[in-house]
Amino acid sequence: MRPLSEMSVIQIEVTNACFLKCANCTRHVGHHRKPFFMDLDYVEKAVDSLEGFEGNIGMMGGEPTLHPKFDEICKIYQKKIPRRKREFWTAGWQWSKKKDIILDTFDKDRIAYNEHSTPGGKHTPLLVSIDEVVEDKKLMWEMIDNCWIQSQWSAAITPKGGFFCEVAASLDYLFEGPGGYEIKKGWWKKNPKEFQDQVKRYCKGCSGALPMKSESDGFGGRKGPAYDTVSPGNLEKLKKIGSPKALTDHVKIFDKKYTEKDLENNLEDWNPSHFKPFVSHDPKDYENKDKKVDPTKSGKF
Repeated sequence: MRPLSEMSVIQIEVTNACFLKCANCTRHVGHHRKPFFMDLDYVEKAVDSLEGFEGNIGMMGGEPTLHPKFDEICKIYQKKIPRRKREFWTAGWQWSKKKDIILDTFDKDRIAYNEHSTPGGKHTPLLVSIDEVVEDKKLMWEMIDNCWIQSQWSAAITPKGGFFCEVAASLDYLFEGPGGYEIKKGWWKKNPKEFQDQVKRYCKGCSGALPMKSESDGFGGRKGPAYDTVSPGNLEKLKKIGSPKALTDHVKIFDKKYTEKDLENNLEDWNPSHFKPFVSHDPKDYENKDKKVDPTKSGKF
């Protein structure tokens, strides 16, 4: 695993509300009984805590434009973060209405725009507990230590604190965890030894490090229920916290046990960060889908 200071971006998760209901969402949309909306004072505190961080600062959801104070959050970014250090993730909700404030805040090449509306859209299952699937625990921890999400994606800040991994941050909120690190200047300077408490708490219940075939994102749920792939133990946990998806059986059970040989075979064509077959920064890019994903940049840019 890498130190948080070496990441190219740290996300500020301003909400986990979304107008879509994709299959296998990285923010577990569809399982939350109630979304959060980060208050403005905390947004400022989150930004201030990243003073000195050499990478960029993202605004992430859910769908950030659903935040009732979205315009005010953009103004905070404009005031406190150099323009080229600002990044933005959106599925395009109210793009025509919010386009001006978005483009006033973010350069086009710093916008990751994904409507989840094309047949090639993929998500990797993240609710199959690797602890349930891999019986060789030495192998399991080796896989976790080399997780592609921690090596390619971002640390994150939610209303519950700072996290070494954006998926871990979502799992903490989903399963009513104890929260993250206190948001104060320099919290992001932790090295892997210093965030092992979070690794041990969240990674065993995730399948980010597990070589599984990517599945359709379900067109964002536009064509009917989109099903998440989950392990039996996680399903019980989801039912316990009242997950709408789990309680309506919009899940698929994965209960296979993986051997080291299975894992080696699955690694041959495993490319979990390749989640759509073209790069897009705004709606116009969906009209010209001949651009290819750069796998070195996780399909984001």
